[in-house]
Parts: sequence; C-alpha cells; structure tokens
Amino acid sequence: MGKYVNKQGKTGPYYVLKDANGEPIGKSEVYSSEAAAKNGIESVRKNALIAPIEDQTVEGWKNMANPVFELFKDKSGEFRFRLRAKNGEPILASEGYSAKASAIGGIESVKKNADSEVVVE
Repeated sequence: MGKYVNKQGKTGPYYVLKDANGEPIGKSEVYSSEAAAKNGIESVRKNALIAPIEDQTVEGWKNMANPVFELFKDKSGEFRFRLRAKNGEPILASEGYSAKASAIGGIESVKKNADSEVVVE
C-alpha cells in the first residue's frame, strides 16, 4: 500500500504520493495552505480510480472530459503524466520517463496506490 507524504516547500505545502516501496509516483502543485493540500489528496483518491488516459502522444488525440490522466511528451522528449480533477485543476504530476510504457506503468501505480489512507506529516 502506498502513502501520501506531506511536505513544506519554500512557498507552501505540497504532497508526494509514494508506492509501497517508498518510491515517488507523483507530486502535487504547491498549495496556499495545509488544508488545501489535504483537499488535493482527497481529490486524488476520488479521481485517480475513475480517470481514463488521454494519450496526447498519438496523432489525432481527442480531449477527454475531466477527471483525466494526460499522457504527454515534455520539451526534452520525456514522457510524463498529469492527473486533472473534475474541475480541470492539476492534482498530481509525474517525473519524466524515457519510455511511454514506463509512464503508463506510473499511471497504473497511481491507480493502485491512490486510495491509501496513510498520510505522513
């Protein structure tokens, strides 16, 4: 079972979702308050299990309704994903992956670990 780790950055709180081995899967944006960050965690729990993958790396891809996992290539050519909540706000973003299959594996790991009740302060 994964866990959420609350962190304090220079400009505010954020969280990191880690898998059962303690490896980071994704992290949030910086929030204005700890309460807002906790709401973000709840949003990941609710949305990750129902969000389909919008593969923006294929030609002719179509926008999907939120919540959605956006799979894309960044400027350096790495594959990344971003989970958007029902309101369209980004609630979790991945690191870069050299292979598309690895990024998809990251999405599957989020789905597997998102409903964790473990939150480390």
